[in-house]
Amino acid sequence: MPDRLRLILGAKLRALRHERGLSLKALAKKAEMSVSYLSEIEQGKKYPKPDKLIDLSHALRVPYDDLVSLRMDKGMDAVKEAIESPLVQQFPFELFGIEPQEVLRLLAGVPEQSAALVRAVGEVTRAYDARVEHFLFAALRAHQQAHRNHFPELERVADRLRQRVGATTPAALREHLESAHGYTIDTETLPGHPDLGRFRSVFARRENGPTLFVNGALSPEQLAFLFARELGFLALGSQHRPATSSWLRVESFEQVKENFEASYVAGAMLLPANEIDRALEHAFAQPTWNPEAMMTLLARFGATPEMLFYRLTERLPEALGLDDLFFLRFHHPQGADDVTLTKTFNLSDVPVPHGVEGGEHYCRRWPAMQALADLDRAQARAAGAGDRHDAPVIRTQRSHFVGREGAGASFWTVAIARPLALRPDVNAAVSLGVKLDRASRRRVGFADDPRTPDVDVGLTCERCPIRDCRVRSAPASVLDARTAQARRERALDALIG
Repeated sequence: MPDRLRLILGAKLRALRHERGLSLKALAKKAEMSVSYLSEIEQGKKYPKPDKLIDLSHALRVPYDDLVSLRMDKGMDAVKEAIESPLVQQFPFELFGIEPQEVLRLLAGVPEQSAALVRAVGEVTRAYDARVEHFLFAALRAHQQAHRNHFPELERVADRLRQRVGATTPAALREHLESAHGYTIDTETLPGHPDLGRFRSVFARRENGPTLFVNGALSPEQLAFLFARELGFLALGSQHRPATSSWLRVESFEQVKENFEASYVAGAMLLPANEIDRALEHAFAQPTWNPEAMMTLLARFGATPEMLFYRLTERLPEALGLDDLFFLRFHHPQGADDVTLTKTFNLSDVPVPHGVEGGEHYCRRWPAMQALADLDRAQARAAGAGDRHDAPVIRTQRSHFVGREGAGASFWTVAIARPLALRPDVNAAVSLGVKLDRASRRRVGFADDPRTPDVDVGLTCERCPIRDCRVRSAPASVLDARTAQARRERALDALIG
């Protein structure tokens, strides 16, 4: 029975019962059913058989057809809109200890106010082009934050897979998929495909076994991750996995969560917890910061900067107790001014750069922006000499927030920029930040290394109070508007006393 039918019947039944002034016990007695069963019907958990529906229609003195119809009274518009909303149907309320029926009961209790609320939420989501998948990804991030991005059960799955497979080279992982799981690996189709050429992989279920289309232009590190992720899907028994490596469409929260879990397993396979923890303990105990230490870790584990930095968000809280951290990924067309934030994960309580609306410009003083600018210049010089520059650029600094957002907070921040494998005309920068406070300074030996520059930063140029910034990309329009508003409010208070 579809959830929608159960929820609509439950909402109508509850509303009719209240209209008749009947308690659950009284209606249950009139309809000759148990109170617990009636309660489950109202909660949308059960849909009764026709004979029980007839009993309920008689007890409530409503025609049977009206009771089972999907039509609802005008006063129940908000409940109907909520039930039919893709957001309510797909949002994982249970993840936060809430049943969808509880939300509907709240809406049904105050129908007029609920209708206004539902309309207001709808207008806001349309104004900001917020889609259902935005809420689903936000729910996943909240789930990760609640667990400090550490999932022991997924670590154990990765350990078992690593023991079973042995070597984690691309060749070994591919061979295991082919021999143990009957995969066909196609590396020829995607690179020349006019519409799918930018996907790293596409999965297809075929009668003769699964086929994984892999973009042959990927680096060995990226291939290893893709193959390890496939093993993660298999080990977890994923039923809702996406077909593409990056999102083309989002169909459910289960799909989002299964994709995250398989990716977590892949990262844990390639960068085992015990090995990465030991490496981190050694690196973070040093009194001075050596950028080559990060490059050494990349080479040791055969990882891309994104794989390593994201794995650190999973291990630093557990291994070193560094809970307040963030991960960011930016894309930037070579030679252009545009910078797009394509991935963010924030475990801190500070609003580090995140998705901004209205075309605001991210603060160019962060190391990710500086690394992208450095890479741009190196590529321009190489192009002028008839050459290419693909070597990564690494930048590190202590970032100190100024202004209204995050004022007073400081982060040790490292960023690595390099060209994208499948889009060499686009550069990508990933950044890891660790909040600096008394506790973290005891755990990060190089936190106050004098060779690491101190840089004041903001969120966006439009919100930043640093007037003499040499890399400002736009006027401080939002800050100026706020200042003018505060000035008007003070003037009004002074005038009216």
